[in-house]
Amino acid sequence: MSSSPSSSDLSPTTDEATRLATEQVDQFIASFTAIEAEIGKVFVGHADLVRLVLSTLMADGHILIEGVPGLGKTLLVRTLSEVVDLDFARVQFTPDLMPTDLTGTHAIIEKPGGGLELQLEPGPIVTHLLLADEINRATPKTQSALLQAMQERQVSLGKDTIDLPNPFMVLATQNPIEQEGTYPLPEAQLDRFMVKLLVDYPQEGEYATILQRTTGEAMPEIRHVCSGERLLEMRRTVRQVAASDQILSYATRLVMATQPGSRYATDRVNRYVSMGASPRAGQALLLMGKVQALLENRFTLSVHDLRRIALPVLRHRMVLRFEALADGHDVDGLVGEILETVSESTFDA
Repeated sequence: MSSSPSSSDLSPTTDEATRLATEQVDQFIASFTAIEAEIGKVFVGHADLVRLVLSTLMADGHILIEGVPGLGKTLLVRTLSEVVDLDFARVQFTPDLMPTDLTGTHAIIEKPGGGLELQLEPGPIVTHLLLADEINRATPKTQSALLQAMQERQVSLGKDTIDLPNPFMVLATQNPIEQEGTYPLPEAQLDRFMVKLLVDYPQEGEYATILQRTTGEAMPEIRHVCSGERLLEMRRTVRQVAASDQILSYATRLVMATQPGSRYATDRVNRYVSMGASPRAGQALLLMGKVQALLENRFTLSVHDLRRIALPVLRHRMVLRFEALADGHDVDGLVGEILETVSESTFDA
């Protein structure tokens, strides 16, 4: 009678596992760069912004984009939805926008055979990619309607609950200049955005291309180079990237360094910051870092990956005191100081 195979016989060999990991990384890079190239046909410049938007999509997060009007934020999101063949909806947030304008409502509908019935009418939030334009112009009541959707990926309408499509992503924009008639987002909602990205003006050499494309007879044709199913596969690949104990420790220390009173906080953090980042920031650091590792053809997370994405992950999670603004200090400068002072080695912690 033959003996049953051992567990080592059933598991893939080291060489086989390495080959499979290499194939996954290669496929991830190929799909990612194909999406980037297709977006680049329409959206000019801002290569770092496009890469961070796609990285957040792969990491299953939401994005807060800050920039003045007219920089192409809507164009970027709409083009992304076409390239990955996902549904797209845009909502212009205004002070009179009601929560039901976003989530949907129950409507009385006349039945074909006569009579009336109460029918659920989902709102624009039931989509794959939602552009919440100028989110800080809506009242807190309407802003809070996004909270359940962003965190739980579902919307409650009375006794009915609607599961949102998968993938689902919120890209919210706000104007950093105009503050009159706006409602700053509460910290609880800011924390649900995986990253905060800043959009600056285009470079001088990019204006000619922008003007030519947007004032010509036709825009470049966009191809579907990725499907929703493929996107979900890429997200699973991101989750499989390995993170050592050293990396987990470094991510923890980066997050704690933003918290006044912690052992890793600098003197300026203790003086100028009233509230630091939560553990959700650590999750964002690891997931965004794993995407960067894959793009560099690695299946293991490094300290370098975390440092590259620390600023967009942490900048909106630190609440400054008035004293910081009076003394001319900003969040980006404090995050840069944290990256300089927090040791990469666990032995120096």
